[in-house]
Amino acid sequence: MLRKVINPHIISVKQKCEDYSLMAETPELVVPARRTPQQQRSRERVERILNAAKGLIERSGSDAMKMGELAVEAEISIGSLYQYFPDKAAVIGALAERYNEEGRACIRDGLVGVDDASGFRRAFGELIDIYYGLFLAEPVMRDIWSGTQADKSLRGIDLADSHENGALVGAVLERLHPGADRAELLSRATLVMYLGTATMRLAISVDRAEGDAYVANYKRMALAELLAE
Repeated sequence: MLRKVINPHIISVKQKCEDYSLMAETPELVVPARRTPQQQRSRERVERILNAAKGLIERSGSDAMKMGELAVEAEISIGSLYQYFPDKAAVIGALAERYNEEGRACIRDGLVGVDDASGFRRAFGELIDIYYGLFLAEPVMRDIWSGTQADKSLRGIDLADSHENGALVGAVLERLHPGADRAELLSRATLVMYLGTATMRLAISVDRAEGDAYVANYKRMALAELLAE
């Protein structure tokens, strides 16, 4: 459950996440765009396309979004749109990758300097609060995820994100448990991070009180698993 009083460490990490979100450029796509923007004008056009897509998905869902409608919303020609994104899957993939990288940036910042179990418990708990807050502020993330699951070419995005997040958490667990099996720690961390994303999507699909309870239970179970000897 999100705390009513947030300590300075959470505010610092949350600010870094927000700053990263504002500065991040379009990451490399699993389904690549036909044209990679090199000039400032092209990058701004890609930003306009992705912002327009986000608005359409937020209003009507990823299934309903059409490339022609997206071109109109982004105020560009359909030909220009296809120069950057060959199909709807590429657009959804770009948005999914962007949100995933923002999440990884939060994890990296939040786990910096953690070197004992109590520090990990505090940092991980705060990260879950922040991550839940991001989902509450951006419910469109759920619709984008639905789009990645509906298209076979995009399903690997979620799995890759879980592996990368798991590696970040696993590296900290290695410091906490130097004698433990590295592969087992990584497997444990990857599963916990995959279930964490699924929990957030479930939590924002129900009323707030029920969602808060799911997140609180996930946090308790995740910490018990990650800190188990």
